[in-house]
Amino acid sequence: MEGGGPAVRRRSRSASARKRSRDRAQSRSACSPPARKRPSSGAGEEPQPAPSSPEYNNDSEEDMFGDYDSFSGNDSLLAQVDNMEQECIQSIDLTSCTKNMEDKATVEPAFGYLQLQNAKSKELIFSAAGNITGFRTEEENHLRITSEQENRTLEPGDCFLDDLPSSQLLCFEEMNKTSVDSRKSSEWQHTCLTLESLQQRKNLIYSLPTSGGKTLVAEILILQELLCRQKDVLMVLPYVAIVQEKVWALSSFGIELGFLVEEYAGSKGRFPPIKRRMKKSLYIATIEKGHSLVNSLIETGRIGDLGLVVVDELHMLGEGSRGATLEMILAKILYTSKTTQIIGMSATLNNVGDLQQFLQAEYYTNNFRPVELKEYVKIQDSIYEVDNKAENGLTFSRLLNFKYSSNLQKMDPDHLIALVTEVIPNYSCLVFCPTKKNCENVAEMICKYLNKVFVCLFAPNRSREYRNHRENEKQDLIKDLKNIGKGSLCPVLKRTIPFGIAYHHSGLTSDERKRIEEAYSAGVLCLLTCTSTLAAGVNLPARRVILRAPYVATEFLKKNQYKQMIGRAGRAGIDSAGESILIVQEKDKHLVRDLVNSPLENCYSNLFLEFTKGIQSLLLSLVGLKIARNPEEIYHFMCGTLFGVQQQFLSKEKSLSAITREALGCLIEKGLLKGKMTSEKEQKSQSNLEITQLGQATYKGSIDLAYCDALYRDLKKGLEGLVLESCLHLLYLTTPYDMTYHCRPDWMIYFRQFSQLNSVEQKVAAIVGVPESFITKKASGQAIKKDVDNCVINRLYLSFVLYALLKETNIWNVSEKFNMSRGYVQNLLNSAASFSSCMLHFCEELEEFWVYKALLTELTKRLTYCVKAELIPLMEVAGVLESRAKQLYDSGYKTLAHLANADPETLVKMIEHLSRHQARQIVSSAKMLLREKAEALQEEVEELLKVPTDTPEGLLTTLP
Repeated sequence: MEGGGPAVRRRSRSASARKRSRDRAQSRSACSPPARKRPSSGAGEEPQPAPSSPEYNNDSEEDMFGDYDSFSGNDSLLAQVDNMEQECIQSIDLTSCTKNMEDKATVEPAFGYLQLQNAKSKELIFSAAGNITGFRTEEENHLRITSEQENRTLEPGDCFLDDLPSSQLLCFEEMNKTSVDSRKSSEWQHTCLTLESLQQRKNLIYSLPTSGGKTLVAEILILQELLCRQKDVLMVLPYVAIVQEKVWALSSFGIELGFLVEEYAGSKGRFPPIKRRMKKSLYIATIEKGHSLVNSLIETGRIGDLGLVVVDELHMLGEGSRGATLEMILAKILYTSKTTQIIGMSATLNNVGDLQQFLQAEYYTNNFRPVELKEYVKIQDSIYEVDNKAENGLTFSRLLNFKYSSNLQKMDPDHLIALVTEVIPNYSCLVFCPTKKNCENVAEMICKYLNKVFVCLFAPNRSREYRNHRENEKQDLIKDLKNIGKGSLCPVLKRTIPFGIAYHHSGLTSDERKRIEEAYSAGVLCLLTCTSTLAAGVNLPARRVILRAPYVATEFLKKNQYKQMIGRAGRAGIDSAGESILIVQEKDKHLVRDLVNSPLENCYSNLFLEFTKGIQSLLLSLVGLKIARNPEEIYHFMCGTLFGVQQQFLSKEKSLSAITREALGCLIEKGLLKGKMTSEKEQKSQSNLEITQLGQATYKGSIDLAYCDALYRDLKKGLEGLVLESCLHLLYLTTPYDMTYHCRPDWMIYFRQFSQLNSVEQKVAAIVGVPESFITKKASGQAIKKDVDNCVINRLYLSFVLYALLKETNIWNVSEKFNMSRGYVQNLLNSAASFSSCMLHFCEELEEFWVYKALLTELTKRLTYCVKAELIPLMEVAGVLESRAKQLYDSGYKTLAHLANADPETLVKMIEHLSRHQARQIVSSAKMLLREKAEALQEEVEELLKVPTDTPEGLLTTLP
């Protein structure tokens, strides 16, 4: 088979199995244009498939966690496979196993093979599928064994396939054990995975409603690519938290099946990645880091090593600068590698035709949703069901039955208390609010009056129900949040958690959010008030979702946002039903009717709108990577972008050629490119463009072109008198430019912090351009005659925040000191760490900045973790945050090796509030990280010991 993948043989199946396939095929939904299933070649067996072909960046730190239907949860496929493996291992005849194997079944050294070597481990997991009651009967198993004995001509690494690779069979047979809904789910997934387009390795876009099981399909394809075709895979996810969660979840599979899971998020990731001789890598990356990774693979001629690229939330192509970056990734892969398959998925796609043309992809869609979702709109005390068949799109459902006092009516005019108490505490509820402050106010309001309402109007026993429900676990949650805050606890959460209620938004730290999410998932909390950013959340389902208002901040809700919010209701396997209620005021009735009945918004390219982060950045990297060297080649590339597909609609005044030439002219003017632009008529005779050193540094560092000149000037100025007696000056240089626009300094705090600096540190302010007299006058309210650059003022203020963080490592104290939310302070820290990493790559390309390399390497590490040095090795493990790292360290797990060789059962006993699943995942992640580091060193050793072929002795031996 081409592409270096193993030879694959399909076996025939029994009549009963073929009948089930035909039944599933008949229920398959249509798609536009349809992606065809492989045609049958006869009545007796499935046909053979077509042979495979040969072959800046600030990651978002908002509390958004992607639209996830993953099989990596507690009751997920990964967890079930893990349990099946353990059961299978335990059932093996011990007399046929060696004593060594028996020892490894419990606690295994990090550097040994696990239970089995790579090929045996695959066989163990895949053979477990044969023990599941589902797709195969005993007779079928007998036929399978007989067929395999007759036809077995395996090469190392071969996989036997039935209708699917074994990795896929495992998933479907496991799902087939469960409910009718699961069987319906597996039907569409089976249909999608056996599409002719996938078998021919064509690109695919597929779309289903939230919780339909999209991610499961993608992850099955990822495992097939890694194990059967032996190719690397890139998975692009929208947010840092999602990347970390996915690395955490898939590390156990990587350990067992012999592939590496590498994290590319924030300041993490190698460019270019280490070229592995033996194992294949699954790169899990944010959009920004994914772009840098693809650039490095193109530059080193290794883009063909990527067999598959999976993009979650494909609709993000239409979302600002991040959408522009995602478009660059896909366009470059399409242009430079004809063997890399692209899979894109989303729940909210509309203009699919444009995306198909851009990605040269087939399209599959299905309206399957495992749990019925009913949409309602509440106007005053009437509740209407959304009904597309009705004349105005709404049908009257019921009147809200409530008994409010006049005071309570004033406090809760939207009847939120009545709506939530219909479901909590026995079922879960999410209340989406327009702003972060509104989240906190609503949570407090519900708790304040909840007890009062039931004491006065219903039964006193019900009033105690909310406090008594999981009371001990609520106290444990409060204790954990206090430990996370190093003794501090948000007063709002202190008042609301006893009622099983909490708020969730970006003002919380990531540790706080994670602990609240865990408590909600476990049923300890029954109600979360949250902002729209949770709409793309991890598996945080709810029986009822309430939208407090059809607004996000002051902007009216978009259909895509609305769909993502209500998609949280009724998640598969957790709720039997789901419902959403949108609260509407009379003035917004007509807008809401249009909203619920309108189609999803179209997805448009942002390359042109995001000029410096979009088209200019793209063209600079095209020349730097030698993908296209002159205007004609660049124009040819641009025709293959989403912007090229939509150009006539997006820019009617200018042609694509004119826009391209204008952008190239700007790059030449900025000194990032060298060359001469001539008229379009003379374009073909034009010489090639060249990238300058500054241009090379800019695209290698993923620096926004809007700031590259300012960054170069600041670094150059720093060389003249960089203050190294403290890290304040260096922190100023690594403070992201784009965060200064949203900064509003408190001048009394500014003056107080400046006054606490020593004389050397105060000198830094003068060097960067903020004199002491200016700060003093601003704090005292005096008039300022001399203008000072606002960007410089704000950057210095933010650098004071970072300086305080590195000295105290306590986000709570620093946020109170500067009167900022904890989430904002943490976001600043994460952004600074990412920008510091970008600056390091920027300086590596400019010899004059050699002195910054060592300084930035150490500073990036400090900013990334911002904890005491002894906790850093533990926090390198995916999913281990500061509070958990402290628990582990205090329990004696002080190094990565300690964690990698830990017994999960012992961890559960020693670490408070740690589940078995979490313990297994932590150990697996530690093993994966340790193995990755060890193999990187081994690769380096082998490279050093490799005999060069161009030595004089080598040349002599080649002479005739």
